[in-house]
Amino acid sequence: MKNTYKVISLYYFCNIGKNEILDIKERLLNFEKQHITGLIILGEEGINGTICGPKKKIDLLFNLLKIILKTSDLNEKISFSEKKIFKKLKIKIKPEIVTIGIKDINPTKKKGRYLDASNWNKLIENEDTIIIDTRNYYEVSLGTFKNAINPNTRNFREFPKWVSSKLDKSIKDKKNCTIAMFCTGGIRCEKATSLLRSKGYKNVFHLKGGILKYLETIEPDKSLYEGECYVFDDRVTVNNKLKKGSYSICHACGMPLSIENKKRAEYIEGIQCHFCINKFTDIDRERFAERQKQFSKEKKIT
Repeated sequence: MKNTYKVISLYYFCNIGKNEILDIKERLLNFEKQHITGLIILGEEGINGTICGPKKKIDLLFNLLKIILKTSDLNEKISFSEKKIFKKLKIKIKPEIVTIGIKDINPTKKKGRYLDASNWNKLIENEDTIIIDTRNYYEVSLGTFKNAINPNTRNFREFPKWVSSKLDKSIKDKKNCTIAMFCTGGIRCEKATSLLRSKGYKNVFHLKGGILKYLETIEPDKSLYEGECYVFDDRVTVNNKLKKGSYSICHACGMPLSIENKKRAEYIEGIQCHFCINKFTDIDRERFAERQKQFSKEKKIT
């Protein structure tokens, strides 16, 4: 049966007490018995994650979260999958629900202005708008909006440094320039707009719900997003219909691989790809080969 599993990506910035975080974690872990899988990050600044499972069970969990957090808007993005996209349910407690590394950045106090898909299109079609992709370099390489700036960061923690060393030096008028920021699900660009507002930028906007919500709501013939969108689960990427994309993952280094990448001479399934051929030792590759044998056995059983 197609579309067996419902997938919800969500986040919400709010204040959560330390004791409350532990209570929420225990309540959520109970849903693993209901065949719910996913990854949820809890912190004193809120919640961030993606959950996957049978529709009725996922809806129960999602509605419980809205009651616990006292909100009707968890910035949810909905898609469906024929297979589970996580192996189990993990709940992690971290200092930040998305790591930028600056304590004073707080989207509940200061951030940019939300834009839905249609208004986003109007803004980025203006040639004076500065469009910034706040994702990691390998995510940007798989798809982005036309004319978007790629900061070439390896992780979100590097983003503030890029702003200080590149953006701040290239912008002469922080009060009058218009900046549009986006990411996968909206959480990174929301924190990024908070960073820019704290540095004196005034006209800062971000795509509500990120690329995933954009693809969920925009009509295909009006979409300005080009390529596929990287997601942090077993699907690797989704296409413009939010279906599993054409990329797979290198199980040695974690880089996304296209069909063409896997045809390269350097590629050995589960052991290496052209991105990591010089990054590991022969001992590492022997370990990867043994792991790949186990994966192959599991696939035959299932």
